[in-house]
Amino acid sequence: MHEPFELYLMYFLIPLWVAAGVADWCCHRATRIERTSGAKESLLHLLMLAEMGVPVLAALFLRVNALVLVVMAVAYVVHQATAMWDVSYATAHRTVKPFEQHVHSFLEMIPLMALSVVALLHWNEVLGLLGAGPATPDFSVRWKDPPLPWGYVATVLSVFVVLELLPYAEELVRCLRQRRAPPLVAGQRRV
Repeated sequence: MHEPFELYLMYFLIPLWVAAGVADWCCHRATRIERTSGAKESLLHLLMLAEMGVPVLAALFLRVNALVLVVMAVAYVVHQATAMWDVSYATAHRTVKPFEQHVHSFLEMIPLMALSVVALLHWNEVLGLLGAGPATPDFSVRWKDPPLPWGYVATVLSVFVVLELLPYAEELVRCLRQRRAPPLVAGQRRV
C-alpha cells in the first residue's frame, strides 16, 4: 500500500511544488521586486528555499526515522514563520496581487501535505515519537537503504537547481544591482 503514496509524493507533490516556486518567481519578476521590496525580500526567498531544502535532502538521502521526521516538522514550522515574515514585508513594500497570494497558498500547503504523506509512510516512527506505539523512536542518521533511484534523485536535484535556486539567485542579483544603480533623472528610463 506504500507505493501509491510514494508515487503521489514523488511524481505529483514535488513537481507541483516546483511549479508553484517558478510561478512565484515569475510574480516577483512581473512586479519588479528589485524596484520595490528589493534584496531583503529576495533574501527571505532564499532563506525559505534553504529551510525546505534541508528536509527534501534528508528525504532523498536518509532513512526516514524519528530524527528525520522531527527535522521535517521543525523545518516546516520555521518555513511558515519565515513565510509570514516575507508576506508582511512584501505587502508593506509592493502590491501582492491575488494570483501571487494564491501561489503562496500552494507554497505553504504543499510542504504540509508532503510531511503528512511521509508521516503516514512511516507511521510507526510517528507513534514512537508520541510514545503511543511499540517502536522506540530512532534518532540515528543512516543512509536510505535501498536508496531512491539515482535517476530520480539526479532529476530532482537538477530541477531544483535550474528552476528554483538559479532563478531566485538571479532575483537577488537583480535586486542588488538595482540598489547600486544611480537614481534616475526626471523623464529618464532605465533600460
